[in-house]
Amino acid sequence: MTEFEYNQCVNQWADNVFRFIVKNLRHEEDARDIVQSAFEKMWRNRDAVEFAKAKSFLFTVAYNQMIDHIRKSKRIQLKDEFNEDGRSQHQLNSNLKQTLMEALNRLNETQKSLVMLKDYEGYSYEEIGQIMDLTESQVKVYLHRARLALRNYLVSPENVR
Repeated sequence: MTEFEYNQCVNQWADNVFRFIVKNLRHEEDARDIVQSAFEKMWRNRDAVEFAKAKSFLFTVAYNQMIDHIRKSKRIQLKDEFNEDGRSQHQLNSNLKQTLMEALNRLNETQKSLVMLKDYEGYSYEEIGQIMDLTESQVKVYLHRARLALRNYLVSPENVR
């Protein structure tokens, strides 16, 4: 990978990797550190990384570093929602976001990452499998189970607000 191609990767995928990590960790500074170290690792390995596979490499490295971070710190502190300047959201909208985040946080790390990659980032089953080192059928099965868990939590009477 050339320096030009590396810079293209930064411009093209830095926001996507950051969004994925921050949605899982819900801690912006930790997410920035993980994204930065993923790009640093890609830079150090640029001779071995093909440009066509750089996206997969970045997400795989970032995902693995996120899992390591969670395991090392043994803490998951989540913000209720992103801090937004001039928040003028309705209480109902806030409750929906809070309930959805509670549901997502009940999932294990793998399930949450699968839901975020597929439903939020829009990656294909194949791409997710490469990122998370799973087969395509494992991705489908785990994602199905995660969505069932989300549905069961969201439709339970005590969670409907």
